[in-house]
Amino acid sequence: MTVTDPYRLTAGEAAAAMAQGTLTAVDLLTGLLARIEAREPAVRAWLHVDRAGAMAEAKRLDAERAAGKVRGPLHGIPIGIKDVIDVAGMPGTHNSPLHEGRVPVDDAGCVALMRAAGAIPLGKLDTVEFAALGRLPKTVNPHRLTHTAGGSSSGSGAAVGDLHVPISFGTQTGGSVMRPASYCGTYAMKPTWGVVSREGAKLFAASLDTIGWYARSVEDLRLVAAASGIAEETGTARDVSSLRIALCHTPYADKARDGALDVLTRATEALKSAGATVDRLELPASFAEIDDAKDTIMRGEGRAAFLPSLLTRGDALHDTLRGIAEYRTGITPMTLKAAQDYAAHLRVAYEGHYRGFDAVLTFGATGEADAGLESTGNSVFNSLWTLLHLPVVGVPAGDGPTGLPIGVQFVGFRHGDDALLDVAAAAAPVVDPWCGKVRVPAG
Repeated sequence: MTVTDPYRLTAGEAAAAMAQGTLTAVDLLTGLLARIEAREPAVRAWLHVDRAGAMAEAKRLDAERAAGKVRGPLHGIPIGIKDVIDVAGMPGTHNSPLHEGRVPVDDAGCVALMRAAGAIPLGKLDTVEFAALGRLPKTVNPHRLTHTAGGSSSGSGAAVGDLHVPISFGTQTGGSVMRPASYCGTYAMKPTWGVVSREGAKLFAASLDTIGWYARSVEDLRLVAAASGIAEETGTARDVSSLRIALCHTPYADKARDGALDVLTRATEALKSAGATVDRLELPASFAEIDDAKDTIMRGEGRAAFLPSLLTRGDALHDTLRGIAEYRTGITPMTLKAAQDYAAHLRVAYEGHYRGFDAVLTFGATGEADAGLESTGNSVFNSLWTLLHLPVVGVPAGDGPTGLPIGVQFVGFRHGDDALLDVAAAAAPVVDPWCGKVRVPAG
Protein backbone atom coordinates (compact mmCIF):
# COMPACT_ATOMS: atom_id res chain seq x y z
CA MET A 1 0.00 0.00 0.00
CA THR A 2 1.36 3.42 -0.95
CA VAL A 3 0.42 6.87 0.29
CA THR A 4 -1.63 9.04 -2.06
CA ASP A 5 -1.24 12.85 -2.07
CA PRO A 6 1.84 12.79 0.20
CA TYR A 7 1.95 16.60 0.26
CA ARG A 8 -1.02 16.47 2.63
CA LEU A 9 0.95 14.61 5.31
CA THR A 10 2.38 16.24 8.40
CA ALA A 11 6.05 15.55 9.05
CA GLY A 12 5.14 13.06 11.76
CA GLU A 13 2.70 11.24 9.50
CA ALA A 14 5.26 11.11 6.70
CA ALA A 15 7.98 9.85 9.04
CA ALA A 16 5.67 7.11 10.32
CA ALA A 17 4.75 6.07 6.78
CA MET A 18 8.41 5.87 5.81
CA ALA A 19 9.16 3.77 8.90
CA GLN A 20 6.31 1.42 7.91
CA GLY A 21 7.56 1.15 4.32
CA THR A 22 4.46 2.70 2.73
CA LEU A 23 6.27 5.89 1.67
CA THR A 24 9.77 6.80 0.54
CA ALA A 25 11.59 10.10 0.78
CA VAL A 26 11.53 10.22 -3.03
CA ASP A 27 7.74 9.72 -3.04
CA LEU A 28 7.26 12.50 -0.49
CA LEU A 29 9.54 14.92 -2.29
CA THR A 30 7.92 14.15 -5.64
CA GLY A 31 4.49 14.94 -4.21
CA LEU A 32 5.69 18.19 -2.66
CA LEU A 33 7.42 19.29 -5.85
CA ALA A 34 4.19 18.70 -7.77
CA ARG A 35 2.32 20.82 -5.23
CA ILE A 36 4.91 23.59 -5.59
CA GLU A 37 4.71 23.36 -9.38
CA ALA A 38 0.95 23.80 -9.25
CA ARG A 39 0.76 26.58 -6.66
CA GLU A 40 4.02 28.52 -6.66
CA PRO A 41 3.16 30.76 -9.64
CA ALA A 42 0.26 32.14 -7.60
CA VAL A 43 1.67 32.05 -4.03
CA ARG A 44 5.28 33.05 -4.80
CA ALA A 45 6.70 31.67 -1.55
CA TRP A 46 10.08 30.56 -2.93
CA LEU A 47 13.16 32.43 -4.09
CA HIS A 48 14.95 29.20 -4.97
CA VAL A 49 13.93 25.52 -5.16
CA ASP A 50 16.80 23.01 -5.32
CA ARG A 51 14.90 20.25 -7.11
CA ALA A 52 17.90 18.26 -8.29
CA GLY A 53 19.88 18.54 -5.07
CA ALA A 54 16.90 17.64 -2.91
CA MET A 55 16.05 14.62 -5.08
CA ALA A 56 19.62 13.36 -4.90
CA GLU A 57 19.53 13.68 -1.11
CA ALA A 58 16.15 11.92 -0.93
CA LYS A 59 17.60 8.97 -2.86
CA ARG A 60 20.59 8.84 -0.51
CA LEU A 61 18.33 8.86 2.54
CA ASP A 62 16.14 6.11 1.10
CA ALA A 63 19.26 4.02 0.51
CA GLU A 64 20.40 4.64 4.08
CA ARG A 65 17.01 3.57 5.43
CA ALA A 66 17.11 0.41 3.32
CA ALA A 67 20.50 -0.32 4.89
CA GLY A 68 19.05 0.11 8.37
CA LYS A 69 20.42 3.60 9.05
CA VAL A 70 18.03 6.35 10.16
CA ARG A 71 19.67 9.67 10.96
CA GLY A 72 16.96 11.05 13.20
CA PRO A 73 13.27 11.94 13.59
CA LEU A 74 13.20 14.00 10.38
CA HIS A 75 14.85 11.39 8.14
CA GLY A 76 13.65 12.11 4.60
CA ILE A 77 11.49 15.15 5.47
CA PRO A 78 11.90 18.16 3.13
CA ILE A 79 12.03 21.57 4.80
CA GLY A 80 12.00 25.17 3.56
CA ILE A 81 14.45 27.81 4.78
CA LYS A 82 13.95 31.58 5.02
CA ASP A 83 16.44 33.32 2.76
CA VAL A 84 18.21 35.14 5.62
CA ILE A 85 19.33 31.70 6.92
CA ASP A 86 22.30 30.18 5.08
CA VAL A 87 22.15 26.82 3.33
CA ALA A 88 25.42 25.58 1.85
CA GLY A 89 25.38 25.71 -1.94
CA MET A 90 22.08 27.56 -2.22
CA PRO A 91 21.59 31.27 -3.00
CA GLY A 92 21.52 33.42 0.13
CA THR A 93 20.48 36.86 -1.06
CA HIS A 94 18.55 38.03 2.03
CA ASN A 95 16.10 39.34 -0.61
CA SER A 96 18.46 42.28 -1.11
CA PRO A 97 20.02 43.60 -4.29
CA LEU A 98 23.20 44.04 -2.24
CA HIS A 99 23.64 40.26 -2.11
CA GLU A 100 22.62 39.11 -5.60
CA GLY A 101 24.71 36.06 -6.50
CA ARG A 102 25.77 35.29 -2.92
CA VAL A 103 26.08 31.52 -2.28
CA PRO A 104 27.10 30.45 1.26
CA VAL A 105 29.57 27.60 1.68
CA ASP A 106 28.33 26.54 5.13
CA ASP A 107 24.96 25.70 6.63
CA ALA A 108 23.55 27.92 9.36
CA GLY A 109 23.53 26.24 12.75
CA CYS A 110 19.82 25.45 12.65
CA VAL A 111 20.13 23.93 9.16
CA ALA A 112 23.04 21.78 10.26
CA LEU A 113 20.92 20.46 13.14
CA MET A 114 18.12 19.54 10.74
CA ARG A 115 20.49 17.77 8.34
CA ALA A 116 21.82 15.77 11.28
CA ALA A 117 18.24 14.72 12.03
CA GLY A 118 17.73 13.61 8.41
CA ALA A 119 15.86 16.60 6.98
CA ILE A 120 16.28 17.68 3.36
CA PRO A 121 16.67 21.45 2.76
CA LEU A 122 14.50 21.99 -0.32
CA GLY A 123 15.05 25.66 -1.00
CA LYS A 124 15.00 29.29 0.12
CA LEU A 125 11.84 31.20 1.02
CA ASP A 126 10.93 34.84 0.43
CA THR A 127 11.39 37.46 3.14
CA VAL A 128 11.39 41.17 3.81
CA GLU A 129 14.85 42.47 2.89
CA PHE A 130 17.35 41.35 5.53
CA ALA A 131 14.30 40.23 7.60
CA ALA A 132 14.21 43.87 8.63
CA LEU A 133 13.04 46.74 6.47
CA GLY A 134 13.39 47.70 2.82
CA ARG A 135 12.30 45.57 -0.14
CA LEU A 136 9.08 43.68 0.59
CA PRO A 137 8.42 40.05 -0.34
CA LYS A 138 6.29 39.05 -3.31
CA THR A 139 4.64 36.21 -1.38
CA VAL A 140 0.86 36.32 -1.05
CA ASN A 141 -1.50 34.67 1.41
CA PRO A 142 -2.42 31.18 0.15
CA HIS A 143 -5.94 31.55 1.55
CA ARG A 144 -6.57 34.76 -0.41
CA LEU A 145 -4.08 35.75 -3.05
CA THR A 146 -4.87 39.46 -2.77
CA HIS A 147 -3.68 39.59 0.87
CA THR A 148 -0.33 39.51 2.63
CA ALA A 149 1.15 36.35 4.13
CA GLY A 150 2.70 38.49 6.87
CA GLY A 151 6.32 39.33 7.43
CA SER A 152 9.15 39.06 7.53
CA SER A 153 8.96 35.25 7.23
CA SER A 154 6.37 35.57 4.48
CA GLY A 155 7.49 32.68 2.32
CA SER A 156 8.01 30.40 5.31
CA GLY A 157 4.47 30.85 6.58
CA ALA A 158 2.91 30.56 3.14
CA ALA A 159 4.92 27.47 2.15
CA VAL A 160 3.61 25.49 5.11
CA GLY A 161 0.14 27.04 4.94
CA ASP A 162 -0.16 26.06 1.27
CA LEU A 163 1.24 22.54 1.84
CA HIS A 164 4.47 23.02 -0.12
CA VAL A 165 6.52 21.59 2.75
CA PRO A 166 5.54 20.19 6.14
CA ILE A 167 8.16 22.29 8.00
CA SER A 168 9.87 25.61 7.34
CA PHE A 169 12.23 27.90 9.20
CA GLY A 170 11.94 31.63 9.82
CA THR A 171 13.36 34.29 12.11
CA GLN A 172 11.67 36.68 14.54
CA THR A 173 12.85 40.08 15.70
CA GLY A 174 9.38 41.43 16.43
CA GLY A 175 6.58 39.24 15.10
CA SER A 176 8.15 37.75 12.00
CA VAL A 177 7.36 34.10 12.78
CA MET A 178 4.15 34.30 14.74
CA ARG A 179 2.24 36.79 12.60
CA PRO A 180 2.59 34.82 9.34
CA ALA A 181 1.51 31.72 11.28
CA SER A 182 -1.71 33.44 12.31
CA TYR A 183 -2.34 34.82 8.82
CA CYS A 184 -1.56 31.56 6.98
CA GLY A 185 -3.33 29.17 9.37
CA THR A 186 -0.24 27.26 10.51
CA TYR A 187 1.35 26.19 13.77
CA ALA A 188 4.61 27.88 14.71
CA MET A 189 7.15 28.02 17.49
CA LYS A 190 9.43 30.83 18.60
CA PRO A 191 11.66 29.25 21.22
CA THR A 192 13.34 30.92 24.15
CA TRP A 193 15.79 33.53 22.90
CA GLY A 194 19.27 32.11 22.45
CA VAL A 195 18.55 28.39 22.82
CA VAL A 196 18.86 27.70 19.07
CA SER A 197 22.02 28.88 17.36
CA ARG A 198 21.69 31.97 15.16
CA GLU A 199 25.03 31.29 13.50
CA GLY A 200 24.61 31.74 9.76
CA ALA A 201 21.46 33.89 9.99
CA LYS A 202 21.50 37.58 9.06
CA LEU A 203 21.57 39.69 12.21
CA PHE A 204 19.20 42.58 12.84
CA ALA A 205 18.91 43.09 16.62
CA ALA A 206 21.18 40.87 18.70
CA SER A 207 19.01 40.71 21.83
CA LEU A 208 15.79 40.04 19.90
CA ASP A 209 16.57 37.86 16.85
CA THR A 210 15.33 34.29 17.30
CA ILE A 211 15.21 31.29 14.97
CA GLY A 212 11.69 29.83 14.74
CA TRP A 213 9.77 27.29 12.68
CA TYR A 214 6.40 26.45 11.14
CA ALA A 215 4.57 23.14 10.93
CA ARG A 216 1.08 21.70 10.63
CA SER A 217 0.83 20.23 14.15
CA VAL A 218 2.26 20.64 17.62
CA GLU A 219 3.80 17.19 17.22
CA ASP A 220 5.79 18.44 14.23
CA LEU A 221 6.92 21.52 16.16
CA ARG A 222 8.20 19.14 18.81
CA LEU A 223 10.13 17.08 16.24
CA VAL A 224 12.04 20.20 15.26
CA ALA A 225 12.52 21.24 18.89
CA ALA A 226 13.88 17.78 19.68
CA ALA A 227 16.26 17.90 16.72
CA SER A 228 17.36 21.34 17.99
CA GLY A 229 18.17 19.92 21.41
CA ILE A 230 15.59 21.92 23.37
CA ALA A 231 12.84 19.33 23.94
CA GLU A 232 12.31 15.62 24.26
CA GLU A 233 11.15 13.82 21.13
CA THR A 234 8.14 12.47 23.03
CA GLY A 235 6.41 14.95 25.30
CA THR A 236 4.58 14.50 28.56
CA ALA A 237 0.90 13.84 27.87
CA ARG A 238 -1.23 16.48 29.58
CA ASP A 239 -4.98 16.30 29.85
CA VAL A 240 -6.54 19.61 28.89
CA SER A 241 -8.44 19.62 32.21
CA SER A 242 -5.11 19.82 34.04
CA LEU A 243 -4.12 23.09 32.39
CA ARG A 244 -4.10 26.41 34.22
CA ILE A 245 -4.01 29.20 31.68
CA ALA A 246 -3.77 32.97 32.16
CA LEU A 247 -5.76 34.99 29.61
CA CYS A 248 -3.94 38.20 28.68
CA HIS A 249 -5.19 40.85 26.24
CA THR A 250 -1.90 42.82 26.66
CA PRO A 251 -1.67 46.64 26.95
CA TYR A 252 -2.58 46.85 23.24
CA ALA A 253 -6.01 45.23 23.25
CA ASP A 254 -7.42 48.24 21.39
CA LYS A 255 -5.41 47.13 18.34
CA ALA A 256 -7.46 43.93 17.94
CA ARG A 257 -9.71 43.98 14.86
CA ASP A 258 -11.36 41.76 12.25
CA GLY A 259 -12.62 39.17 14.69
CA ALA A 260 -9.37 38.69 16.64
CA LEU A 261 -11.17 39.16 19.95
CA ASP A 262 -13.94 36.78 18.88
CA VAL A 263 -11.40 34.08 17.99
CA LEU A 264 -9.55 34.54 21.29
CA THR A 265 -12.83 34.41 23.20
CA ARG A 266 -13.89 31.22 21.40
CA ALA A 267 -10.55 29.62 22.25
CA THR A 268 -10.97 30.64 25.89
CA GLU A 269 -14.48 29.24 26.15
CA ALA A 270 -13.48 26.01 24.38
CA LEU A 271 -10.68 25.47 26.89
CA LYS A 272 -13.01 26.15 29.81
CA SER A 273 -15.62 23.78 28.42
CA ALA A 274 -12.96 21.08 28.17
CA GLY A 275 -12.14 21.52 31.84
CA ALA A 276 -9.12 23.81 31.73
CA THR A 277 -8.83 26.64 34.24
CA VAL A 278 -8.59 29.97 32.42
CA ASP A 279 -8.25 33.11 34.52
CA ARG A 280 -7.96 36.65 33.17
CA LEU A 281 -4.72 38.19 34.39
CA GLU A 282 -3.34 41.19 32.58
CA LEU A 283 0.25 42.36 32.64
CA PRO A 284 1.10 44.90 35.37
CA ALA A 285 0.95 48.61 34.57
CA SER A 286 4.75 48.67 34.42
CA PHE A 287 4.54 46.85 31.05
CA ALA A 288 2.69 49.71 29.35
CA GLU A 289 5.73 50.89 27.36
CA ILE A 290 6.95 47.47 26.29
CA ASP A 291 6.32 47.87 22.55
CA ASP A 292 8.14 51.21 22.52
CA ALA A 293 11.07 49.53 24.27
CA LYS A 294 11.12 46.77 21.66
CA ASP A 295 11.21 49.34 18.87
CA THR A 296 14.02 51.27 20.53
CA ILE A 297 16.09 48.13 21.02
CA MET A 298 15.39 46.81 17.54
CA ARG A 299 16.42 50.02 15.81
CA GLY A 300 19.19 50.83 18.26
CA GLU A 301 20.85 47.43 17.97
CA GLY A 302 20.09 47.43 14.25
CA ARG A 303 22.62 50.23 13.77
CA ALA A 304 25.47 47.79 14.40
CA ALA A 305 23.96 45.32 11.91
CA PHE A 306 23.70 47.79 9.03
CA LEU A 307 26.55 50.23 9.65
CA PRO A 308 29.04 48.07 7.68
CA SER A 309 26.76 48.11 4.62
CA LEU A 310 26.25 51.85 4.98
CA LEU A 311 29.98 52.54 5.05
CA THR A 312 30.82 50.17 2.18
CA ARG A 313 27.72 50.38 -0.03
CA GLY A 314 26.38 53.86 0.73
CA ASP A 315 23.27 54.75 -1.25
CA ALA A 316 22.88 51.16 -2.45
CA LEU A 317 21.54 50.36 1.03
CA HIS A 318 17.78 50.92 1.28
CA ASP A 319 16.98 54.33 2.77
CA THR A 320 15.09 52.93 5.76
CA LEU A 321 18.11 50.83 6.69
CA ARG A 322 20.44 53.77 6.10
CA GLY A 323 18.30 55.73 8.52
CA ILE A 324 18.88 53.13 11.22
CA ALA A 325 22.63 53.03 10.57
CA GLU A 326 22.89 56.84 10.54
CA TYR A 327 21.00 57.26 13.85
CA ARG A 328 18.28 59.17 12.01
CA THR A 329 15.80 57.42 14.32
CA GLY A 330 16.93 59.65 17.19
CA ILE A 331 17.93 56.66 19.31
CA THR A 332 21.07 57.38 21.33
CA PRO A 333 23.30 55.01 23.28
CA MET A 334 21.65 56.19 26.50
CA THR A 335 18.08 55.66 25.26
CA LEU A 336 19.09 52.20 24.06
CA LYS A 337 20.64 51.42 27.45
CA ALA A 338 17.48 52.57 29.24
CA ALA A 339 15.29 50.35 27.03
CA GLN A 340 17.57 47.35 27.59
CA ASP A 341 17.48 47.89 31.36
CA TYR A 342 13.68 48.19 31.26
CA ALA A 343 13.41 44.94 29.27
CA ALA A 344 15.62 43.11 31.77
CA HIS A 345 13.36 44.25 34.62
CA LEU A 346 10.20 43.13 32.78
CA ARG A 347 11.59 39.64 32.16
CA VAL A 348 11.91 39.04 35.87
CA ALA A 349 8.55 40.68 36.61
CA TYR A 350 6.75 38.43 34.11
CA GLU A 351 8.08 35.27 35.73
CA GLY A 352 6.73 36.29 39.13
CA HIS A 353 3.44 37.67 37.85
CA TYR A 354 2.40 34.44 36.10
CA ARG A 355 3.88 31.99 38.60
CA GLY A 356 1.47 29.09 39.09
CA PHE A 357 0.14 29.15 35.52
CA ASP A 358 1.15 26.72 32.79
CA ALA A 359 1.03 29.31 30.03
CA VAL A 360 -0.44 32.62 28.94
CA LEU A 361 -3.11 32.69 26.21
CA THR A 362 -3.23 35.77 24.02
CA PHE A 363 -3.90 37.18 20.54
CA GLY A 364 -1.95 35.67 17.65
CA ALA A 365 -2.24 38.83 15.54
CA THR A 366 -4.34 41.97 15.35
CA GLY A 367 -6.78 40.18 13.04
CA GLU A 368 -7.00 38.75 9.55
CA ALA A 369 -4.22 39.32 7.05
CA ASP A 370 -4.07 42.80 5.53
CA ALA A 371 -5.24 43.31 1.96
CA GLY A 372 -2.54 44.15 -0.57
CA LEU A 373 1.21 43.70 -0.38
CA GLU A 374 2.18 47.19 0.76
CA SER A 375 2.15 46.11 4.40
CA THR A 376 2.98 42.80 6.09
CA GLY A 377 0.83 43.66 9.12
CA ASN A 378 1.19 44.81 12.71
CA SER A 379 3.44 42.86 15.11
CA VAL A 380 2.21 44.52 18.31
CA PHE A 381 0.78 41.28 19.79
CA ASN A 382 4.01 39.38 19.09
CA SER A 383 6.81 41.82 19.81
CA LEU A 384 6.37 42.03 23.57
CA TRP A 385 6.94 38.29 24.00
CA THR A 386 10.02 38.53 21.78
CA LEU A 387 11.41 41.29 23.99
CA LEU A 388 10.75 39.13 27.06
CA HIS A 389 12.74 36.23 25.51
CA LEU A 390 9.82 33.86 26.08
CA PRO A 391 8.95 30.70 24.14
CA VAL A 392 5.73 30.99 22.14
CA VAL A 393 3.62 28.44 20.27
CA GLY A 394 1.09 29.68 17.71
CA VAL A 395 -2.07 27.63 17.21
CA PRO A 396 -4.70 28.18 14.48
CA ALA A 397 -7.95 29.05 16.23
CA GLY A 398 -10.57 29.74 13.57
CA ASP A 399 -11.45 32.23 10.88
CA GLY A 400 -12.19 35.92 10.93
CA PRO A 401 -15.30 37.57 9.49
CA THR A 402 -14.14 37.24 5.85
CA GLY A 403 -12.95 33.64 6.19
CA LEU A 404 -9.21 34.19 6.63
CA PRO A 405 -7.36 32.33 9.40
CA ILE A 406 -6.60 33.86 12.78
CA GLY A 407 -4.44 32.18 15.41
CA VAL A 408 -3.79 32.49 19.11
CA GLN A 409 -0.53 32.28 21.02
CA PHE A 410 0.43 30.22 24.05
CA VAL A 411 3.31 31.91 25.86
CA GLY A 412 5.51 30.04 28.30
CA PHE A 413 8.48 30.76 30.51
CA ARG A 414 12.13 31.18 29.60
CA HIS A 415 13.77 27.80 29.00
CA GLY A 416 10.43 26.09 29.48
CA ASP A 417 10.09 25.21 25.79
CA ASP A 418 9.47 21.51 26.40
CA ALA A 419 6.71 22.21 28.94
CA LEU A 420 5.07 24.76 26.64
CA LEU A 421 4.88 22.19 23.85
CA ASP A 422 3.08 19.86 26.27
CA VAL A 423 0.54 22.60 27.00
CA ALA A 424 0.03 23.35 23.30
CA ALA A 425 -0.40 19.66 22.48
CA ALA A 426 -3.16 19.36 25.07
CA ALA A 427 -4.87 22.59 24.01
CA ALA A 428 -4.67 22.31 20.21
CA PRO A 429 -7.42 19.69 19.70
CA VAL A 430 -9.77 21.98 21.63
CA VAL A 431 -8.70 25.31 20.16
CA ASP A 432 -7.99 24.49 16.49
CA PRO A 433 -11.12 23.54 14.50
CA TRP A 434 -8.84 22.01 11.84
CA CYS A 435 -6.72 19.95 14.25
CA GLY A 436 -6.08 16.51 12.77
CA LYS A 437 -7.56 17.55 9.41
CA VAL A 438 -6.02 18.84 6.20
CA ARG A 439 -6.91 22.40 5.32
CA VAL A 440 -6.18 22.94 1.64
CA PRO A 441 -6.23 26.69 0.91
CA ALA A 442 -8.89 27.78 -1.54
CA GLY A 443 -7.06 30.95 -2.51
